[in-house]
Amino acid sequence: MIKSDLEIARETQLAPISEIAEKIGLTKEDILPYGHYIAKVSLNLFERLKEAQNGKLILVTAMTPTPMGEGKTTTTIGLAQALAKIGKRAMIAIREPSLGPCMGVKGGAAGGGYSQVLPMEEINLHFTGDIHAVSIAHNLLAAIIDNHIHQKNEPELNPRDIVWRRVIDMNDRTLRSIIVGLEGKGANGVMREDGFDITAASEIMAILCLSNSFSELKQRLGNIIAGYTPLRRPVMVREIGAEGAMAALLKHALLPNLVQSVEGVPAFVHGGPFANIAHGCNSIIATKMALKLADYVVTEAGFGADLGAEKFFNIKCRYGNLTPSAAVLVVTARAFARHGIENIVKHAENVARFKVPLVISINRFRGDSEEELKKILRQCELHGLVSFITDFRESGGEGGIALAEEIVRLCDAKIQFTPLYPLDWSISQKIETIATEIYGADGVNYTAEAEKQLRQIEMLGFSNLPICMAKTQSSLSDNPELAGKPRNFRITISSLKVSAGAGFIVAYTGKIMTMPGLPKKPSALMIDIDEAGNITGLF
Repeated sequence: MIKSDLEIARETQLAPISEIAEKIGLTKEDILPYGHYIAKVSLNLFERLKEAQNGKLILVTAMTPTPMGEGKTTTTIGLAQALAKIGKRAMIAIREPSLGPCMGVKGGAAGGGYSQVLPMEEINLHFTGDIHAVSIAHNLLAAIIDNHIHQKNEPELNPRDIVWRRVIDMNDRTLRSIIVGLEGKGANGVMREDGFDITAASEIMAILCLSNSFSELKQRLGNIIAGYTPLRRPVMVREIGAEGAMAALLKHALLPNLVQSVEGVPAFVHGGPFANIAHGCNSIIATKMALKLADYVVTEAGFGADLGAEKFFNIKCRYGNLTPSAAVLVVTARAFARHGIENIVKHAENVARFKVPLVISINRFRGDSEEELKKILRQCELHGLVSFITDFRESGGEGGIALAEEIVRLCDAKIQFTPLYPLDWSISQKIETIATEIYGADGVNYTAEAEKQLRQIEMLGFSNLPICMAKTQSSLSDNPELAGKPRNFRITISSLKVSAGAGFIVAYTGKIMTMPGLPKKPSALMIDIDEAGNITGLF
């Protein structure tokens, strides 16, 4: 009988978090325990380890995924466990799960089977409260903005030109567009249109993950654009004076969360921006701290290489001054059945454009036949791609020893990592480069609204920022129905927004939404708790 993720998690004998911390050289003064098996790690550690040599950084990405995901997190955790099994000092650095997908269709995001991070229930449900802290800091600013308008404070904000929406860590399509300030003849504030995004799409989530220190966090929060004056001048948060209180709410959220895998490999689980509407990577702080504590750090970026990996290389590596040593492209039989070998080859080419060496991990799922996995292996090899069949879910680190040995070999090579574009290119030139070189588009179309926004962003002096494309994860194009390697298509930019605090320009394509909806039968309907406090239905 194949055990569920939850059963495996409960059967695992966890080490006290103090022992996990000691394993990577942390002292009692370095950690702030959250119970027996979770701890925050102090940023003071950077000063103590400033002379320590950085380890090798390995990115796990994927081909274009199916709705249920292809097991990138499982592969990330399993690969780190495999590296540990061959005697390497390894760590994991991944994102925190969002309650939206956990209660929706995709389920939890702590890995799977014998390659998951623990304690699984706590990590998937609330964890240390980081995402809630982001929600509260975000909504504090929303409340302050509406009070600023109501009190007629200076600088004057145009109620019709507020760009700061509210957030909640849940999929709720009915909140996408709302009206605030109803009734009360002004006592309830100024009536205006508003809406909710999911917390993972919050600019504050991106700021949390791209900040290197408390001072940078506060500076980035102050750079957020709250809205515009009647004369269309942007009003920054620092002009309103809210950045201090927002930073205070994020005091503990900025500290990385230390946990462990099923096989006792130390793991940082920190930050959680989506990759189709944000930059899709865990925090720079957690990644850089792990690089000081281990020889090999395995991290991931959300969805396919066209989204998470592209943003990891062009945004996160820039702001974190990071140089990846190797990448793993996760492939599965179900994604291969939908998208074919051309899709795999295109994603491999995308990673190669950044001059990062790549290896394919063909991730075995329950029910996959040996014949179909070997067919994918042969197809990859015919196209010159080094590939391995891995079974991290059922076999833990043992399921990918050959992959780990290849990763060590790749990491020994000299790296010439190069971002896709220089920052001094124009906004349209950067977007065109991503669309044509990464997606394979023939070019880019702009709606009239997007053209207007493009000119405004250029006029405001934000042209030198990197681009964060908001695009469907289900296709290389902006049409989720186009499988494989689409041809003869153009990318449509529907709108543009400058996230001045995060430090990038968001380009929205097609019909991408920043607030997902729940499916017909949400995963939440299967989750329960018994009289003893045991949770069931999580996966």
